[in-house]
Amino acid sequence: MFLSALLTLLLVFSITGSFVKSGNSPVSVPLTSRLHFSNGTNNLLEHDRARMKALRDPSMRRQNSADVPLGNDGVSYTLAVGIGNPPKTYNLLLDSGSGNTWIRASAYVETSASFCTGQPVAATYASGSFSGIEYLDYVTVGPGLTVVLQSIGVAQESSGFEHYDGMIGIGPAGLTVGSLKGLPKEPIPTVIDSLFGQGTISKNVLGIFFQPYIGLPPETTGQITFGGTDSTKYNGNIVYTPITDFRGELNFWRINSRITYGNEEILTSKVGIVDSGCTLIYIDTEAYLRYWREIGAKYNRAAELLTISKKQYGALRNLNFHIGEQTYSLTPNAQIWPRSINSKIGGKKGSIYLVICDLGTINEQDNHFYLGYVFMQRFYIAYDATNSRVGFATTPFTEATTN
Repeated sequence: MFLSALLTLLLVFSITGSFVKSGNSPVSVPLTSRLHFSNGTNNLLEHDRARMKALRDPSMRRQNSADVPLGNDGVSYTLAVGIGNPPKTYNLLLDSGSGNTWIRASAYVETSASFCTGQPVAATYASGSFSGIEYLDYVTVGPGLTVVLQSIGVAQESSGFEHYDGMIGIGPAGLTVGSLKGLPKEPIPTVIDSLFGQGTISKNVLGIFFQPYIGLPPETTGQITFGGTDSTKYNGNIVYTPITDFRGELNFWRINSRITYGNEEILTSKVGIVDSGCTLIYIDTEAYLRYWREIGAKYNRAAELLTISKKQYGALRNLNFHIGEQTYSLTPNAQIWPRSINSKIGGKKGSIYLVICDLGTINEQDNHFYLGYVFMQRFYIAYDATNSRVGFATTPFTEATTN
């Protein structure tokens, strides 16, 4: 059966033609931001915490089902992706904590370029799961950015992603290990890996730009650059830091950072993750309590967030992340939830809620922080897969006061 599938695959390849080594310059594509809140902050925090639990536990990521809360609450970004030849456009959730690309079977339209391998494929996330069959197809993520014979999952079952047609994973390929039943120990090339491997882009680099959220309807406030970075979106130079080898894995955008509030150290240098699957920022309990005491905030039980007065906001100091030899500072405004959408988290109009949350007490070898969208909206981020490193730079929105 495998030989038959292989012969068919070779036939498909002969029809589609050889890969073209174009060596294109970086290409930037817009991202659309969306808000989804089914039960205020409670579901937002529940989603983020389940997400972090799944990232800590590799077995949860690789099983076909898991007892985790569903519902993709919080801020998310989608990319318009063409699949097939001719392509049909789908809105796929962008996720740096996944490597798989998949689409719901109810939305998927097969074309003459679509090839079903018959191999079962499945993955579980904190916010849901999918299971289905592997297909090889054309995948187009932007002008001139088409992958031939890209492995995708066509999900016969999925949960937790009702707002989207599927997902495009932009994390390391190691995150896909275990998702393909026929090759349980082998990674599936990600879309960015395939673009680089087929010569469509000259560098295996992604540039990510998110702008702070300022409105309620879906907005084009983000951008992803394939094959490099977009210097018009950041200030100065991007400074890279190596991805930290953690338990023998290089599977996330995991880095080392020390954290200070003003001049007070609240976390010595520890490992943590930059993750587009989380909305807020989480630091371990010891660091969180130090931050809380320094500010003198009150804990709002309804919102499960720290809240401060206008006077305390005026006295708020920078929260600094010391990554490598560089310091990236969250200004006072970057540390608070956008007041214009307080109602979305069940908050009161005019109240000030902090976006720094308690990760909990964790083992020394675990991740001590998670930097979600509220961090990523203030800095330009580059992921260099070839050199296993993540880069940061300030943007025109690093010191914005939109919140």
